[in-house]
Amino acid sequence: MTREGAIDALGVHHPRATGEARIVSLVPSITELLFDLGLGERVVGRTTFCVHPERELADVPRVGGTKKPHIEKLRRLRPTHVIVNVDENRREDVEAIAAFTPHVVVTHPLVPDDNLALYRMLGGIFDRCGQAEQLCAAFQRARDALMEISASLPRRRVLYLIWRDPWMTISRDTYISSTLALVNWQTACHDPDVRYPQVRVGKRTLVDIDVVLFSSEPFPFKRAHLEEFRNLTGDADTLFELIDGEMISWYGSRAIAGLDYLRERAVALQRALENKRRA
Repeated sequence: MTREGAIDALGVHHPRATGEARIVSLVPSITELLFDLGLGERVVGRTTFCVHPERELADVPRVGGTKKPHIEKLRRLRPTHVIVNVDENRREDVEAIAAFTPHVVVTHPLVPDDNLALYRMLGGIFDRCGQAEQLCAAFQRARDALMEISASLPRRRVLYLIWRDPWMTISRDTYISSTLALVNWQTACHDPDVRYPQVRVGKRTLVDIDVVLFSSEPFPFKRAHLEEFRNLTGDADTLFELIDGEMISWYGSRAIAGLDYLRERAVALQRALENKRRA
């Protein structure tokens, strides 16, 4: 990050924007980050899935989803900058948008610490360096607090479910898996060729698994789904828990609260596992 702009995830340099920047975000977590950087008045478009901050977004036009944005609606907003993500947005859509948008800013956080560079990149492009450094300091404080308790936590094998019908999980090269690793939770069912592999559900699915985590997104798991999965696996011993997917999978400013949330959940789950072992 410099006073003259910043370089995005593809190595493209974006000069510092003028005060007339018109920003469309196609990444829900980054939409929230833009508001926390004090750029809310510059956000002129967002996806249907951009839901935070709820009140401030009420009057911001929607341009479809992350995977299928409405290109013509987006064009009519006359953006100077469109913010996209390697994992969340399709290449063909990004190329179509680049044909009429001066600056397509590409993001690609892979591990929690990449949030520091993300804050500084957007701060450098949109002249919010001071606000970006404040977020960096808050993130570092939350990370330090997390690592302090992480040192005392044993390694656990967890199955993190993100979808039902088919049941799907995450591989270890994902942001989610890297986040869970901060508290020594190693994700199971890794597939080096698939970032979000399907889970073969049967009697041996949960062998050597300590905890099954059911995320609130993208599939909104509820208590009934925990019992469904337990019946399918025939497992009566493994700990099953719901978990807030936004707190675990969203980068940007929400990742700061996410680190605090993960710290609290890790302590609570460790206590639950110990109680279960003693019972």
